[in-house]
Amino acid sequence: MGRYAGPVCRLCRREGMKLFLKGARCYMAKCPIDQGQSAPGMHGARKNRKMSDYGLQLREKQRLRRQYGLQEGQFRRVYAEAIRRKGVTGDTLLQILETRLDNIIYRLGFAQSRAFARQLVRHGHVTVNGGKVNIPSYAVQVGDVVSIRGKENSKVMAKGAFDSATQRQMPAWLKIDADALSAEMLSVPTRDEIAPIVDEMLVVELYSR
Repeated sequence: MGRYAGPVCRLCRREGMKLFLKGARCYMAKCPIDQGQSAPGMHGARKNRKMSDYGLQLREKQRLRRQYGLQEGQFRRVYAEAIRRKGVTGDTLLQILETRLDNIIYRLGFAQSRAFARQLVRHGHVTVNGGKVNIPSYAVQVGDVVSIRGKENSKVMAKGAFDSATQRQMPAWLKIDADALSAEMLSVPTRDEIAPIVDEMLVVELYSR
């Protein structure tokens, strides 16, 4: 299955909630979720449809996967890694997703969306501990310092996004230096510090079938 290239607002409508896939536009009044638009498709407007246990699990998985912008194969590999690690699988799954380099760039406000954050990383605008890293899935560790490179165009893009990120709360597990456009990862985020509104145990139950 290839990368989804259609209208991303359709994904939010399908999940019935904002996935914040379009950055600042998601806060505008014309957001289809705020306007109460129904799910896409000929049966999208039907209300009170009873969903099976499998359907509930699938929707939670799709919601989480789409929120972080991962394809199915990528998401399965993240889940496989979560199983291998010690601890609660659901919490570990979210921690792996949160500590991806592209997600941290998004959380810091250096990009208005995860898609833009992934592009910044891919194009070499980001460093970790002073070395350029162009892998969006790079796992940031406690003590690592993530920075925007010194090039002028890199800083202009990140600064513009940061100045407009007024409606996003900065995570407590990251210590940011706004002037230097850098941040240090202080700790692995706990479940309470992770933003997605999702029942991760349903995702675990789906893959445990």
